[in-house]
Amino acid sequence: MQYSIEVNNQVEIYDLNKVAKQAAGAVLLRVKNTVVLATVAREDKPVEEDFLPLTVQYLEKAYAAGKIPGGYVKRETKPGEFETLTSRIIDRSLRPLFPKGYAYPTQIVVMVLSADPEVDLQVVSLNAASAALYLSDIPIKAPVCGVRVGRIEDKWVLNPTNSELEESTLDLYVAGVKDELLMIEMRAIASKKDNTSAIVAIDPIIADAMFCSPQSMNELCEDEVVEAIKFASEAILRGSRAYEEAFAPHKKPSANFELKSEVENERIASYLREFYLSEIKDAINQMAKSERASELNAIAKKVASDESAINEEWSEEEISKVLSKVKKEIVRAQIINEGRRADGRALDEVRPISIETNLLPNAHGSCLFTRGQTQALVVATLGTDGDAQLSDSLTSKSAIVERFMFNYNFPGFSVGEASPLKAPGRRELGHGNLAKRALAPSIDESNPYTIRLVSEILESNGSSSMASVCGGALALRAAGVETLELVAGVAMGLVFEGDKHAVLTDIMGLEDHDGDMDFKVAGPRGGITALQMDIKLGGISLEVLKEALEQARKGREHILNLMQIADSEIAVNEDVLPKLELFSVDPSKIVDIIGQAGKTIKEIIERFGVSVDLDREKGEVKISGDDRKGVDGAKSYIIELTSKGGDRGAKRFNDKRERAPKPIFNVGDEIDGTVKSVVDFGAFIEIAAGVDGLLHISKIRSPLAVGDKVRVVVAEQKGNKISLNLA
Repeated sequence: MQYSIEVNNQVEIYDLNKVAKQAAGAVLLRVKNTVVLATVAREDKPVEEDFLPLTVQYLEKAYAAGKIPGGYVKRETKPGEFETLTSRIIDRSLRPLFPKGYAYPTQIVVMVLSADPEVDLQVVSLNAASAALYLSDIPIKAPVCGVRVGRIEDKWVLNPTNSELEESTLDLYVAGVKDELLMIEMRAIASKKDNTSAIVAIDPIIADAMFCSPQSMNELCEDEVVEAIKFASEAILRGSRAYEEAFAPHKKPSANFELKSEVENERIASYLREFYLSEIKDAINQMAKSERASELNAIAKKVASDESAINEEWSEEEISKVLSKVKKEIVRAQIINEGRRADGRALDEVRPISIETNLLPNAHGSCLFTRGQTQALVVATLGTDGDAQLSDSLTSKSAIVERFMFNYNFPGFSVGEASPLKAPGRRELGHGNLAKRALAPSIDESNPYTIRLVSEILESNGSSSMASVCGGALALRAAGVETLELVAGVAMGLVFEGDKHAVLTDIMGLEDHDGDMDFKVAGPRGGITALQMDIKLGGISLEVLKEALEQARKGREHILNLMQIADSEIAVNEDVLPKLELFSVDPSKIVDIIGQAGKTIKEIIERFGVSVDLDREKGEVKISGDDRKGVDGAKSYIIELTSKGGDRGAKRFNDKRERAPKPIFNVGDEIDGTVKSVVDFGAFIEIAAGVDGLLHISKIRSPLAVGDKVRVVVAEQKGNKISLNLA
C-alpha cells in the first residue's frame, strides 16, 4: 500500500507492507530520487538490566549514488562519521517514545538505497524510521516528525535542499511529536554565497569545513533561536498529525509487553525511606562523585545485613537497584522543593573554574580547562592544506575537505574505570562534532592553516563536551590563531515534577543521570553558535526552552569573563609554530612553479625544506615550514620564477645567489654545522652564513632536532647543492 504525503515543503511517498515483511515494522520512503528503507525488529524476551536496549543503525550504500567503494575492499565496511552521527540523531529522537519500563532488545535499521544530491538524508531517514516504529507492534503513541530549518536572506526556510543550505546562515535540526520537542541540533554558519576560498561540505551534520567571514560569526541571539525553533515546531505539528492520520489505520496491535515498574520492590523503598533516608541524603549532599558511589554501595551492604532484609530475603543487588531509585527521588525533590543541589550550589551557579594555557611546551597550543570535577586538556595543531581531512559523501560527487577538525577522547580513567582504550564510539564522535560546530564560526576565513583540536578528557563529572569547547577556544588562541571571538559552552539540566520545573546551570553527572533534559548551549557573548538538546521523557514547551536559554546565557557570560582573563595571559609558543607565507601569483604561472612532471616544485621542497600548496584557479601559493629562512627563501624563489616565467626566472634567482659572496668548500672539508630543518629525506645543515647542505637520512645515525650542532664532511658539491656526511 502506498501513501503520498505532501508536508513541510516536500512530497514523501511511503510504501507499506511491500518489503521486509518479517520485521516488526518496515517502510520504504521516497523523496524525489532518494529512497530509504527503515525496519524495526525486536526480541520477545526482555533484558534483566534496568535500561532500554535500543540499537539504531543508519547505513549508506555506495550504489545509492552510482559509486563503487574505494580502497582494496570493494564493499561497505565500518560506518563513516556521518553515518554514525546520523544513527545517533535518530536514536536520540526516537528513544523518548518508548513506554516507561520497556526493556526488550530492539533494533532500528535505516538503509539509503538511492541518494538524490539535493535531498536531506537525515530528515528523510528519521521520518522513515519513525513511521516503521509507529507501524510496529511496539506501543508508540504518535509518530515523530523531523525537520531542518535554514535562514537565507533573513528568512526561515523549511527543509532546504542541500544547495540552499550552502547559502544559509543557520542549520537547525529539530524532532518532535505534535506540540512537544524531543531533540534539537543547531549550528550557526557563515553564508557561503560569496565565500569561494573553501570547499563546501554538503552533508549537513558535518560541521562547516569553511571558516566564516571576518565581519561576523553569524551567531544567533536567544530570541532568534526561539523564533527558529517555533517555526520548526509548527512544521513538526503539521507533519506529526499528517503521519498519524495516514498510518494509524495500518498500525499493528500492540504486543503484550511486560513493563518494568519504576521501583521494582516498594517494600524495600519504604524501608529505605523510613530507616536510611538521612544516610542517603548525606551520601548525596556531602560527598564527591567517587565517594558518593562508594557510600551508596556501603549503605546497600548495610541494609542487606539487617534482620528485616534477611527475613524478606532481599539480595544486595535488589537493594542497590531500589536504592538508586530512592536516591533519584531525593535528588529531584531537593531541587524542586528546596532549590538545593547535591553539591550545595544554587540552581544557576557554575562550578569553580581554573584555566592553564600552553602547559605543553612542544605543542602548537594547549589549554587545561577544569570546571568542578570535569577536566579537559585540549591541544591545537596547525597544518597545511595537505593535512586536511578527506571523506566521501553520497550527496557529493567530489571528496569533502575539512580544514578544521575536532577529536574528542574519553578514556575510562576519567571516571575511575579500568576499561580498555578503544576506537571512539558514537558518544565521542557526537561530542567532538558538537564542539567543532560551536567553534568553527569563530575561525576567520583568512586563516591559512588546517587546524586539528584534540580534547583529552582527564576527569569527568558532567558536561565534558562543553569543557572541550571552552578549552578549544583558548587552545586556538594559545596557538596564535586569531579567532573572531572567544566561545564558551555550558550544559543545562531540567527537572519536571507535576506542574513544577527547575532549570539547572552547569549540570554534573548526578543531575544529568537523574534529570529530564540535557541541554548544551555554546557561543560568544553575542549569541549562540551551537546547541544540542535531548529530552529523556516527554517533550518541552517553548516557554521552558526560552527560560533555559536565558539562564544559559548568564552562565556562558560568567565563563567567558574567566576565559577572557586567561586569554590576556597567554604566551604563544612562537618557536614551535609552523612558519607560513600566503601570496598570489598570476594563475597562468602556476604551471611554471610545478614544472615538467612536477620537477620544479619537488626541487623547491627539497632545497628549502618546505611544503608548497597551490591553488590553480586563484593563483594562490601557500608555503609552510619549520624554518623561517627556508620559507622566505622559497617565497623569493617562486616570485623570481614567476616574474619572467619558468627557467628564466629560476636562472635569475640562482644567478643572484651565485653572485653573492660564498665560502668555498672542497670535498672532504670538515665543518661544524647547525641543523636548520628536518625533513622526511634528511636534514639541512647550515655550514656557513647563508649556505646549507643536505645530510641525507641514510647518513643520519641518531635523531636530529633543529638547533643541534653536528660535525659534517662535504661529500659532494654541484652548483648550489652540497651533500654532506657525518664526520
